[in-house]
Amino acid sequence: MALAMAFGMAACGTTGQAGDGGAASASAGDTGAVDRGFKIGLLLPESRTARYEKFDRPYITEHLAELCPKCQVVYGNAGDDPDRQRQQFDAMLNENVKVIILDPVDARAIAQSVSNARSQGVKVVAYDRLAHGPIDAYTSFDNIQVGRMQGQALLDALKAGGDPGRGPIVMINGSPSDPNADDFKKGVHSILNGQVIVGREYDTPGWSPERAGTEAAAAFAELGAERIIGVYAANDGMAGGVALAMRNAGVRKGTPLTGQDAELAAIQRILLGTQTMTVYKPIRPEAVNAAQLAVDLASGKPVTGSGSGSGTVDNGTSSSIPAQIIQPTVVTWDNIKDTVVKDGFWTVQEICAVDVRVACEAAGLT
Repeated sequence: MALAMAFGMAACGTTGQAGDGGAASASAGDTGAVDRGFKIGLLLPESRTARYEKFDRPYITEHLAELCPKCQVVYGNAGDDPDRQRQQFDAMLNENVKVIILDPVDARAIAQSVSNARSQGVKVVAYDRLAHGPIDAYTSFDNIQVGRMQGQALLDALKAGGDPGRGPIVMINGSPSDPNADDFKKGVHSILNGQVIVGREYDTPGWSPERAGTEAAAAFAELGAERIIGVYAANDGMAGGVALAMRNAGVRKGTPLTGQDAELAAIQRILLGTQTMTVYKPIRPEAVNAAQLAVDLASGKPVTGSGSGSGTVDNGTSSSIPAQIIQPTVVTWDNIKDTVVKDGFWTVQEICAVDVRVACEAAGLT
């Protein structure tokens, strides 16, 4: 959050939206660009996951307004459709944006559009997911570490019940089109390999909760619901589908289940004991990074990497992309108050709905 405080010192202003009238254009390297303003594209992947419209979009536009009051934000949400996102991206190039903040639906499918941007002198900041193509900067979390955190939390929960190899677990990984999913999988396997028996493992297109539930149900039926000792779900949306499948199949209550993203429903499931953990990735500093990188790139300022590793990443096109990486945090029943509540990510009022109120009292939230 220190990043947020540092960047938050910039002067406040109001960000325009697409259609409000064009701001003056600024060429790359133009140090007066911020004074005049320019167009900034913002492309988010979908709206089914609560974070994008509730947190990412407002945080990014808020900080862009602070850094460049006269800048105009052109926004698009792809609705989890890679073809639609390519169309949105190409439309932004036609609107003379100077930089695009891109969270890709399909990191590989968007590569040609990124190349088109490079050929037109438009900068691209990859946000949260590492897009393919000649991007100029990247900000996200340590995604392999996220997987390690999930794996360690699952392994600890399994060990608390006895031998972690006493029965099979089921693994529901993320979308094969999302490079983050591959990192999560690498991280979790680095912890679990040799420690557990993986009965069934799936890669789930589109991070679909419904598909995850179907996959889990099939695994429970084949392996025997009574034998399952744990489930790895790569994010909270899929964990919701899996939790329902666990209940319907008669998987033992309290069987460990992982997640990620600290979604409201996941926090409530943790309180109720139907999910073991989630990973809280503080979105505000990620959004602040994206806004700062976008404004700096569009006005010709050099950008640098920070966080874990060398400060650069390799997306297969370039091996030295400046990367600003943020560390995530594990959330369990014990630290909800000191993480997502303390940061204002969720309020006690939001979390402690009627059916969760007793659990909230037991956790010291009310």
